[in-house]
Amino acid sequence: MPPLHPPRLRIAVIGAGLGSAPHFQSLQDLADEAELVYVYGRSAERLAGVKAPAGAKKTTRLEDILEDASIQAVLVLTPPNTHLELVQRVARAGKHVLVEKPLEIDLNRANALVEACEDAGITLAVMLQHRLREAAVALRALVTAGELGELVSASAAVRWWRPQTYYDEPGRGTLARDGGGVLITQAIHTLDLLLSFTGMPARVTGIAGTSAVHRMEGEDTAAALLHYDNGAVAVVQATTAAYPGFPERIELNFTRGTATLEGGEMRAAFQDGRTVSAGAQQGSGGGADPMAFDHAAHRTVLQDFIHAVQNGAAPAVTGRSALGVQQVIEAVMASSQAGSTVPLHPAALIPVM
Repeated sequence: MPPLHPPRLRIAVIGAGLGSAPHFQSLQDLADEAELVYVYGRSAERLAGVKAPAGAKKTTRLEDILEDASIQAVLVLTPPNTHLELVQRVARAGKHVLVEKPLEIDLNRANALVEACEDAGITLAVMLQHRLREAAVALRALVTAGELGELVSASAAVRWWRPQTYYDEPGRGTLARDGGGVLITQAIHTLDLLLSFTGMPARVTGIAGTSAVHRMEGEDTAAALLHYDNGAVAVVQATTAAYPGFPERIELNFTRGTATLEGGEMRAAFQDGRTVSAGAQQGSGGGADPMAFDHAAHRTVLQDFIHAVQNGAAPAVTGRSALGVQQVIEAVMASSQAGSTVPLHPAALIPVM
């Protein structure tokens, strides 16, 4: 008889910085489904302090991962500006990829990354974990079923806090390493989630800049108006200069009711008197500690990726769907620099769950 469960997926992790902790915790939880074989870091000193699941081999040789035919999938957790070259090498080696957000520092490089995986015929998933929170899944079901009606307007607010010491770390908030500031590093989760409900806008009007609170190259404050083909509009506000940091919030107004997502909790109210709620309040790293959140959503994305690889299916958060939020972020910055509205061409980039 065939085995009841597929063999454990053999995984390697590339990158062992601050953001690796929830990935390692998720791999520990999913030890029955995946085996972490290698953890790659640039230096032995960095690797020495890494708390990886027991049994994982630490290496400073990327070739150990690329040349090991038994490694089926790789998690890329390095800074954004390294993703393209790393994923290209991993894809050429025939290994499936789960990459941390954002895909890359700009849309051109993000497109090239997605195309490299498509050309190699390997699975690409992206760690945009807010899409798979319980509240988001419940709200998406209501929107997809048409129960709330047609979108009228929306808003998304990310009022987070980062002290100057956060940006004093080399590379933080720079164009060369991160691709920018609050939009591409912090607000990307909430903006991506908004787009997963509304689809892509037709035009974007934006403004962005650096406040007196921080010394940094990228923006720490941004606002945008998203214009939709059906006449709906969405307002986006994002900052890391709101002490002490507040839960991110999305509000959606439809022809038959409204819905609100705040910090992991969803509430919907219908004009016929019905109400629906799902999820619960949870941290998302909006304060001085960027890692102050539960890793459950990371685990959900990782488990979905494992099942997608094993079953030859598309993951819930595909690389191509993650291009949409990068297109909007780039449009906000372009609009801010030009002082005018920027049109989008959304047909091929609509985020789809």
